[in-house]
Amino acid sequence: MGNVNYPYLPEGRSFGYVPSSHPMMREARRVCEEQSTDKNHPTGSVLVRDGRVLAEGANQASFKNPALLEFHRTKFCLRRFLHIKTGTRYWLCPGCASPAQHSEQVVIRNARVKNSDSREADIYLWGHWWCCKPCWDAIIAAGVRNVYLAEGAERSFRN
Repeated sequence: MGNVNYPYLPEGRSFGYVPSSHPMMREARRVCEEQSTDKNHPTGSVLVRDGRVLAEGANQASFKNPALLEFHRTKFCLRRFLHIKTGTRYWLCPGCASPAQHSEQVVIRNARVKNSDSREADIYLWGHWWCCKPCWDAIIAAGVRNVYLAEGAERSFRN
């Protein structure tokens, strides 16, 4: 996808891109829309091997109260207020999903719960244009082969 300057990308890794109409990207979008509780930046992921979905996961907001979620989304986020670099210092703002609640890590945990082996599987991620370092660390540790984003993800999801 050209020369995208990702905030973080481990050496030797890259993103693959597929059309939004790709069946697995449509599944990741469905998971995002149905399961994400993070209204600021909803994401969804599916873990796939040989064309079969092994697990799905969506990012989860730290707040569960709808009024607090809306306040965080529309009024105040400490990380935004302090101009914190994207992908870092999630712990500063209780309204921001910690990396452990990002869809990439949720889908890997959900695969483990189902006793599905994530080695040599692929993640299709809807709703974002890159993966933070903690998520990449989890992806690599789980033996996931590739991460696919929707074509145009940087334009669509970078904010």
